[in-house]
Amino acid sequence: IPEMTAKGSRQAGPGKEYKATGVLAPWGEPAWFHALESPYYNDSHRRFQTYVRAFVDTHLLAYAQEWEAAGEAPLSARLKFAKSGLAFLDVPKEYRPKELMTIAGTPFDKLDVFHELILMDEMARIPSGVPLALAGASNVGAPPIFAAGTEEQKRRWLPGLFTWETSFCLAITEPTAGSDVSAIRATAEKTPDGRHYVVNGRKKWVTGAPWATHMTTAVRMGEPGRSGISLLVVPLNSAGVTIRKIHNSGHNAGGSSWVVLEDVKVPADHLLGKENEAFPIIMRNFNKERFILTVDCNRQARICLSEALQHAHDRETFGRPLASNQIIRHKLTTLAREVEGHWAWLEQIAYHVHIHGWQTKDVASRIALAKIQGGRIVEQAVRESQQIHGGMGYEKGVTMTEQISRDLRLKVIGGGSEEILSDLAWREEHKRASDRGAKL
Repeated sequence: IPEMTAKGSRQAGPGKEYKATGVLAPWGEPAWFHALESPYYNDSHRRFQTYVRAFVDTHLLAYAQEWEAAGEAPLSARLKFAKSGLAFLDVPKEYRPKELMTIAGTPFDKLDVFHELILMDEMARIPSGVPLALAGASNVGAPPIFAAGTEEQKRRWLPGLFTWETSFCLAITEPTAGSDVSAIRATAEKTPDGRHYVVNGRKKWVTGAPWATHMTTAVRMGEPGRSGISLLVVPLNSAGVTIRKIHNSGHNAGGSSWVVLEDVKVPADHLLGKENEAFPIIMRNFNKERFILTVDCNRQARICLSEALQHAHDRETFGRPLASNQIIRHKLTTLAREVEGHWAWLEQIAYHVHIHGWQTKDVASRIALAKIQGGRIVEQAVRESQQIHGGMGYEKGVTMTEQISRDLRLKVIGGGSEEILSDLAWREEHKRASDRGAKL
């Protein structure tokens, strides 16, 4: 039976011992770090986690708040992240630099969804806008190229991600079309000579637009509804493109923007897939995007819990530590129960994805519900952490909890609001139940 040793390490089966790392206080890290055995992780995952933790601590953590305040990460930081091998793990190996074929001692093609889960969790330790500035915008803007791009398009655009010669953002949402993707109004009309499309429309909440070179853009080429939607890769240096940053409560470094397209000429060979057949391509993005947001919620709730727990031990009121009050301990253990249970659910979903992929029929509703739950947990964690911190929890620059309190709305609404995702989960689960023969 594994047990904690006197050195603070955990026995990991016969002959193996892992030194406890990271936050050593209760519930400061996922249980597999230094508490419970897990069937999901092996030595390659531990090496990978150590590598990612060291990179984040050395190159990001000390500067992230400064970049968040400035509204962007410097190009030098973006390049360093790209060269670390941690950026753009979805890019197929044939388009990656040769020197990035091994990461933390593991061949690139041996990385699995649990390596990705570790990366998502570690990157959530910094203000949420910064990962979007480092690579996150391309992580949502480039996947449609993997899914529907021609070989020529992939070779033209993907290798440049690692040098920042190319970078992408994704433009789906419009002022009048958010979760209802089929309602987009931006149009693209082919020129008489067939060499270009002329694009007109407005896009909103476009993450990373200020520093992107290209925008993967949903446009209408056909009839109303989902059957008339196409995807074009729009060069953002084109005449007629106007970008204006949106000033949100949080996620300042994410570069959320308005993009206005006025008679923008886009080469015809920038079409992804076929005309009017892009709706399924767009939908492919959402499961993973929502899962990333869900992991982000979990880690940031854990940060709130850790900060509150430490403060409860350090702060004395009326001659005794805050943590000596049963009501404070109850708040913290309630949060711990929620965070730990949610993480176990994420691991189960990750294992299903590991076996069946991101597009399996059973996964969309589970991710939707997990995202709702993650949002509820981080909202609760922010509230309780700020209550325990008192005025310090409301003061900028003192706790991560305060930054998270400004970032969390995007996590809850972005990628699909609670109301939309609840209904999606209902519909998907009833479809699956009907397939199994349930009579409802």
